[in-house]
Amino acid sequence: MTVLQVEGLQTHFFTDAGVVKAVDGVDFSLDEGEVLGLVGESGSGKSVTGFSILRLVDPPGRVVGGHIMFRGQDLAQLPESEMRRLRGNRIAMIFQDPMMTLNPVLRIDTQMIEAVRAHERVSAKAARDRAISALAKVGIPSPAERLGAYPHQFSGGMRQRVAIAIALLNGPDLIVADEPTTALDVTIQSQILAEVQDLARDTGTALIWITHDLAVVAGLADRVAVMYAGRIVETGPTDAVLAGPDHPYSVGLLGSIPGHGQRGQRLAQIPGMAPNMADLPPGCAFAPRCFRADARCRAEAPEITVRGSGGRLRCHHPMSAGEVAT
Repeated sequence: MTVLQVEGLQTHFFTDAGVVKAVDGVDFSLDEGEVLGLVGESGSGKSVTGFSILRLVDPPGRVVGGHIMFRGQDLAQLPESEMRRLRGNRIAMIFQDPMMTLNPVLRIDTQMIEAVRAHERVSAKAARDRAISALAKVGIPSPAERLGAYPHQFSGGMRQRVAIAIALLNGPDLIVADEPTTALDVTIQSQILAEVQDLARDTGTALIWITHDLAVVAGLADRVAVMYAGRIVETGPTDAVLAGPDHPYSVGLLGSIPGHGQRGQRLAQIPGMAPNMADLPPGCAFAPRCFRADARCRAEAPEITVRGSGGRLRCHHPMSAGEVAT
């Protein structure tokens, strides 16, 4: 069953330098228990997409178009009072920095119990028991004892586990995770990824995992959506996209991963810089950096086409099988 259907989402920032189209016509869907990896360079619009779903975009930004259908409700049209009932309850978010979730001057038990009782009329004991269970699920040892600790008494990895536990407290239908393991060491990262994958499978929670790390997506996500300049340029099953990407930008991202090429070979790089979002070039936004671009690419923005394995692509000149960037 579909949990989330995003259609034509547009989020713009109205600045003195012009209108920044941070998200410009994004479409995707998410089913129960499914993990979607949202990838791309910094500034591609990944995080703004996540914040837009929860209506957490601050001025001068705002959602100006599209639909965010969550369980039959259009979140883009809901009053703020209704959104507050959904946030932290049916929809949760895990931030890159756990201290954006945790209050440094309150004990963990206080914060977790309040997160439960803000949405349900349960006793403090029942809320505490649920908090202990959530901490145990994310692998925190002696959860009953650690509830009495303050955030500064946890390591960075443990704080992130607490943040994930808070997101799981009310059994949400959807979790948006904004690069939550970027600042963690590789060992802790792999443990958290395994736990999150198990939780999504066991509870049926749908998960959007926002990251720039394709290696993380390869081991976690069921589907992947590649973003560039505020738009999804390629999407499809993770195995299909990573094994044979169709968009030149996806090929460039894969080519820049250490160990992806032959031993002794220099890492490939995508030339140039990401475009100024307040002054996007005409046509395809990736054309100035694309080795396949021609006059049509520079003049005409590509439409979305359906590819094999249920994938979707936004490109005039898709890659051929076995072709590499030059």
